Amino acid sequence: MIFKFIWIIGACIRNPSIFKLFKELKRNESLTANELNNLQLSKLKTILKFSYTNSRFYRDNFERHNFNPFVDFKVIDDLYKIPIITKDDLINHNKDIHVSNNYIFKRDFICESSGTSGKQLKFTRDEYSDSFNRASIMRGYSWHDIKIWTRNGYLWGYNFEFFEKIKIRILDFFQNRYRVFSYTESEIKKFTNKLKNVNYLTGYSSMIFEISKIINKNSINIDGHKIKMIKGTSEKIFDNYRNEVYKAFGVKLIGEYGAAETGIIGFECKYGKMHINSEGVVLEEINNEIIVTNLINKSFPVIRYKLGDYIKLNNLEHKCECGLNHPIIDDILGRVGKQVKGYKNIYPSLVFYNVFKNLSKKYKLKLNYQIIQVEIGKLNVNIEQELSLKGKSLIIFELNKYFKKDVEFLIFDQVQLHSKKGKLVDFISKID
Repeated sequence: MIFKFIWIIGACIRNPSIFKLFKELKRNESLTANELNNLQLSKLKTILKFSYTNSRFYRDNFERHNFNPFVDFKVIDDLYKIPIITKDDLINHNKDIHVSNNYIFKRDFICESSGTSGKQLKFTRDEYSDSFNRASIMRGYSWHDIKIWTRNGYLWGYNFEFFEKIKIRILDFFQNRYRVFSYTESEIKKFTNKLKNVNYLTGYSSMIFEISKIINKNSINIDGHKIKMIKGTSEKIFDNYRNEVYKAFGVKLIGEYGAAETGIIGFECKYGKMHINSEGVVLEEINNEIIVTNLINKSFPVIRYKLGDYIKLNNLEHKCECGLNHPIIDDILGRVGKQVKGYKNIYPSLVFYNVFKNLSKKYKLKLNYQIIQVEIGKLNVNIEQELSLKGKSLIIFELNKYFKKDVEFLIFDQVQLHSKKGKLVDFISKID
């Protein structure tokens, strides 16, 4: 009870809008698909007009393309009149995108992207937007009967200096959170001993997978635990992750999808469907790439932003078993990586998603992988699982369907893919 009190006091100080927004999001769960579309259209009109009026970057950008949101925006499809922007735009035009010079917010927060792409972004998020993002997470938790202030385990990066570790332990205490700081056997045992009092686990998908492997390999008994939700975020969730996690905990691994600059994009319901956070974002899928427009953050507007992920949207009109009419992301296929360079041709890294999806569907070969290009025409294919000769042959067979004889492959199995220092990237090019 004390942690609920601490959380409420902290929220009242930092995020006073969160309570109202959470109630509003919960009420929206009963909206029809048409009502959700109308809500998005209304919010789009607001953010486009606001950005045109208060952000130098968007005003100049819109005018260069003969677009005036007060005149030229009538329906959601009119978004196509607006040019797509990239992370380079957000970084290079950072000052002009911000509206703080023209519009004063009661409070805002400094935020940073993770920098996984090699390009770190700093920006501000106004209090209303920050509260909306946190309320969206709370709503996702509510789908799994979780209260955010209850005891939880945190599986994230852990390479911290001594004093940094002390600071993080204090912060974790106030958030009723227990964190794994290393993957030593003693640390894992400490963690599993505390699981009986934990309501949910969150963290990097690969970190959760690593913990699950250790529990299963050593037959660690965690009977009697109260874990209702295990949430993986920030990384692609391989099929094999879900199998290993369920075997260890008897609980499904669910996904949360978003980015610092876009806010929460989607959250998985108890039926395994990734529902779009329609009140906060508008999504487009162009050539399998996701384009995001944030509807909430006025301090740093993000409009028609190429996030850098391959996705597949569910374009069928069907209602999920959970009752929500919020649209569904069928699959998050992975990061839009650097291109694969063959001896003669160039290929998109999306090819690897198709290859390993085929291996899973056709041959029940569910593999965790990381592809590294060290030379033109040559790829190292690192596989976490142990492979038979037949397994290696099947991988080569499927790869050759896409690359023909233009690329050579070296297959390595039983490779530890994750350094546990940050996110796991499925394709790395070292030749640029």
